[in-house]
Amino acid sequence: MTTMTEASVREFKMPDVGEGLTEAEILKWYVQPGDTVTDGQVVCEVETAKAAVELPIPYDGVVRDLHFPEGTTVDVGTAIISVDVGGGSAAPAAEQPAERTAAAAPAEEPKSVGSGRQPVLVGYGVATSSTRRRPRKGPEVPVRQASPAIQTELNGHAPAAPAATTPAASVAPATTAPAGTERPLAKPPVRKLAKDLGVDLTTVVPTGPDGIITREDVHAAVASAVPAIPEPSAASVPVAAQAPASYDTARETRVPVKGVRKATAAAMVGSAFTAPHVTEFVTVDVTRTMKLVEELKADKEFAGLRVNPLLLIAKALLVAIRRNPDVNASWDEAAQEIVVKHYVNLGIAAATPRGLLVPNIKDAHAKTLPQLAESLGELVATARDGKTSPAAMQGGTVTITNVGVFGVDTGTPILNPGESAILAVGAIKLQPWVHKGKVKPRQVTTLALSFDHRLVDGELGSKVLADVAAILEQPKRLITWA
Repeated sequence: MTTMTEASVREFKMPDVGEGLTEAEILKWYVQPGDTVTDGQVVCEVETAKAAVELPIPYDGVVRDLHFPEGTTVDVGTAIISVDVGGGSAAPAAEQPAERTAAAAPAEEPKSVGSGRQPVLVGYGVATSSTRRRPRKGPEVPVRQASPAIQTELNGHAPAAPAATTPAASVAPATTAPAGTERPLAKPPVRKLAKDLGVDLTTVVPTGPDGIITREDVHAAVASAVPAIPEPSAASVPVAAQAPASYDTARETRVPVKGVRKATAAAMVGSAFTAPHVTEFVTVDVTRTMKLVEELKADKEFAGLRVNPLLLIAKALLVAIRRNPDVNASWDEAAQEIVVKHYVNLGIAAATPRGLLVPNIKDAHAKTLPQLAESLGELVATARDGKTSPAAMQGGTVTITNVGVFGVDTGTPILNPGESAILAVGAIKLQPWVHKGKVKPRQVTTLALSFDHRLVDGELGSKVLADVAAILEQPKRLITWA
């Protein structure tokens, strides 16, 4: 009786909108249950670790249920909205809760898994049983023979194959010795959380579907570990558990770290402790460059385009890279190779309400100065509107960060992961400067170049920075060095 009803209901799953991202936060729903939707209609806006993206529905029908409220972070591959594509709306109201609560209806568990409630990799379909994900642990025969009863109790059904019972072994940390050698089932973000908190996943009791360890399980393991030492007194347990949550709400505000900020933090930590950073500085007179900027603003070739010092700084860096091509490279740790790029995807760090974004201009090395000005204008406008696509932030080779707009003289920037160098541009100010043997007020700025010392040595990094400074001091070198 429920077969025809379920057949008319389609589950739309959270897609991988950012090349390998594992989760996204639902920012806003544009539809509600009972609304009619058409193929291609935007139903919600989500924020990934890279950008905010609008999701279109891929079929026609009537919205039956929104599985998650706004502000919820959902794993990729999880159903977020159900649509009745059969045109009817008489589906039983009790069917959705039963579909979401696996423990309440063990007999229906295989159907709910098939409807998208089990997290899977996008593009690889839905796994019928998570126990098939660990076949390489097959030689442990004693675990296989002891685990079917446990697996049946957890999942509400018998395992699909006798050899596929390794998750059950990781569920019971106090079982036989072979169980300690099993790799617990957990998603990459959960493994990262456990690593940061110092939690051994083999000691965590999973509560997720099919024995998958969740974030709550990891936090529970941390909480249970706190009172483990002062075990004699049971009264001390509540005190120790309440201590971390005690703070002055009137004087403190706690902001969850997620989305772009979370991804940026992880990327910066990974970059800082993976690539050996070296930063060099140079202070340069850019008076002639500032005069050229004013002249270009009046040039009809730049009519309607945004012309500023960043445009000429970007062009100077591109010329410096052409003169020193080995700086435009990346480090391949797996292959132990240096990958020299014959193109420049120039990243521009942009501060947005959602955090720091670094979109890049594809093939910036091949653009004329007006084309570069147009690309810079579009990049900045898109970033400020929060519409930067994940693709626009992929594949960068070098980056420019303009800290001078905040009145800062300079800084020591951290490399964008996978890139070889990043140039920080300080504030351009009138300063006393020796010019033609006399002290005069000149427009001066400080540049800082950070580079990966595994593939860029001091000589190469110094040449690049010196070339950028020389061009900004004498802009005619844009012609003579081109």
